[in-house]
Amino acid sequence: MTEFLISPFTDFAFMRRALAGCLALALGATPVGVFLLLRRMSLMGDAMSHAILPGAALGYLAFGLSLGAMTIGGIVAGLVVVLAAGLVTRASVLKEDASLAAFYLLSLAAGVMIVSLRGRNLDLLHVLFGSVLALDDGSLLLIASIASVTLFCLALLFRPLVMECFDPAFLRGVSRWSPVAHYGFLMLVVLNLVSGFHALGTLMAVGIMILPSAAARLWAKGLPMLLTLAVLFAFGSGVAGLLLSFHADVPAGPAIVLVCGVVYFFSLLAAPGGLLVGRLPVRHHLKS
Repeated sequence: MTEFLISPFTDFAFMRRALAGCLALALGATPVGVFLLLRRMSLMGDAMSHAILPGAALGYLAFGLSLGAMTIGGIVAGLVVVLAAGLVTRASVLKEDASLAAFYLLSLAAGVMIVSLRGRNLDLLHVLFGSVLALDDGSLLLIASIASVTLFCLALLFRPLVMECFDPAFLRGVSRWSPVAHYGFLMLVVLNLVSGFHALGTLMAVGIMILPSAAARLWAKGLPMLLTLAVLFAFGSGVAGLLLSFHADVPAGPAIVLVCGVVYFFSLLAAPGGLLVGRLPVRHHLKS
């Protein structure tokens, strides 16, 4: 059992780097996913994960598989899509979900076409699905830096973010922090999607943000416990996914997201807020 669980990380440096990357993503991306969930913006996170593809593809087209070029391109593309969708929402009759869906579909199509102009199917798979087992020191430093910035910004904006989750109209009426919290949070979403893109690819970067958060929401009622459980679920799923990938010889990114899905479905059945336990009849003690 020790060899099964410990040896892959002690014997292979790429497994240790992948483990460190999963820890950084769990600490940075998953708390952002919790606030996406509380703000009812989970599908927006999925749309924005596709929106970063054309920027990353342009960076790839110009400089190849360059960490800096693809990172800057992904951040710029994500911010452009977010701002453009917000502008269309305010200047037309379309709602935010419709405008964001239109821009993310266009971004996804443009990104796939840009990658296909130069490169092979292997390069396209790397951009779409990532490779957490291929993280080098530069990628790991980038993911850790984004996680550190995310934790600092969440600590700075914690109270406005909590208020905006539950009563955004009240926050707009009593504080000038409302636009700062809103757009600052969207920037954090883009940053963490770019961070997850290097490990899990554009198509699954949002998985480690949303699935552990949804599972934790079924167990916890308070926000501190919700954040703690989400991070633990994400890191535990990362470890289990890496071990599954190593021993079963399957891709690491999909394995991690599938383990997150297993945790979610188990929580859906066994958690107090799930399908079964939450519906069991409660027997009250008789009082004299």
